[in-house]
Amino acid sequence: MKRRSFRDLRPRERSPDFARSATATHHHHHHVYVVLLDPAAGKWRGVKAANPRRDPKKPCVYVGMTGLTPEERFANHKAGIKDAYVVQRYGVRLMPELYEHLNPMPFEAASEMEVDLAEDLRREGYTVTGGH
Repeated sequence: MKRRSFRDLRPRERSPDFARSATATHHHHHHVYVVLLDPAAGKWRGVKAANPRRDPKKPCVYVGMTGLTPEERFANHKAGIKDAYVVQRYGVRLMPELYEHLNPMPFEAASEMEVDLAEDLRREGYTVTGGH
């Protein structure tokens, strides 16, 4: 998988010092995250249809984006707070090895990265849900 970072998404016209300024840091609090799902989630008709090239040896995952930490967001999913049903019911654990290097970032970058990360994982054979 091609690894991207927030730097790859930042508009070129901004100076390198922008990311270090207090104003910029304040806005870099969004995260993308990946949740490992129980294999049963991959049996849903919609999930199967969205992943025609899935590799059965690779796990089923949910890709999301949040203004909270990934840990707080996962806890909310499991508690039924603004949850994605598939994560509440089938979520096993976070998979920081797939997203940690990307975070944190501004909202716009996180929105784009959520889609990109889901597509990258799907291309690698993961069964992916979420990633809107």
